[in-house]
Amino acid sequence: MNSIPARSERMPIRVAVAGLGAVGTKIAETLDRGVPGCVLAAVSARNKQAAAKRLSSLTRPVPVADIDRLEPLADIVVECAPADLLPRVAEPFLHAGKTVIVLSAGAILAHEWLIELAREHGGQIVVPSGALLGLDAVTAAAEGTIRSVRMVTRKPVRGLIGAPYLTERNIVIDNIVEPLRVFQGTPREAAIGFPANLNVSVALALAGIGPDRTSLEIWADPGLNRNLHYIEVDADSASFSMSIENIPTDNPKTGRITALSVIAYLRKLSAPLRVGS
Repeated sequence: MNSIPARSERMPIRVAVAGLGAVGTKIAETLDRGVPGCVLAAVSARNKQAAAKRLSSLTRPVPVADIDRLEPLADIVVECAPADLLPRVAEPFLHAGKTVIVLSAGAILAHEWLIELAREHGGQIVVPSGALLGLDAVTAAAEGTIRSVRMVTRKPVRGLIGAPYLTERNIVIDNIVEPLRVFQGTPREAAIGFPANLNVSVALALAGIGPDRTSLEIWADPGLNRNLHYIEVDADSASFSMSIENIPTDNPKTGRITALSVIAYLRKLSAPLRVGS
């Protein structure tokens, strides 16, 4: 009878990073410095020369591959790419029964067939906490009955400029001098109108009562330099509220904590103690 290998003898989990913006680069560099049980195996980027230059400081060089060629090189892929590329990143891994960590959570709503693909082949789609907090509490409450979930997001003006919802409706926010509510609706609607901004609302919706029952407001605020999210949950097990102020990366649409939440998830995979569900 074969014994189970000791933890130290197990092969490390090979991680690929799809997309090398501010978030993807941070994850790749951290993996290179060392995350127990994991190893950076490959990356992908549209501009391979720029990617190679960005990763020139890595202690262990890795291949810069096309998105479609990442799957044979890794056990897990972290999707940090533009939302429209999610199917190309995820499909090969899910078909092979592997794990996809998705940061473009809003794109899942446009490609729900990926969930069925994961179910059929034993793969898994992971949506990390990202720029939110308290998703453990929301998923726990969803085991009972959640009556309502309300989210209010306030963002610096520069983090919302160019959003399709604003462009299509000729909503100009460049020169506003006081907070302006630019959207009221659901995360499903926001995922279409603000594809680079409101993945957090979709993550909240997927954890709770879904993208059509969750209430969402988006405000452009010229007085802010951080992304603010306020959430209220009313359930039969608990009623709670939470708020977070996220410091943006060089990309004003993305908070620094997004990359850190992925790294925290990867650390849990081989950790002797795991806190949180």
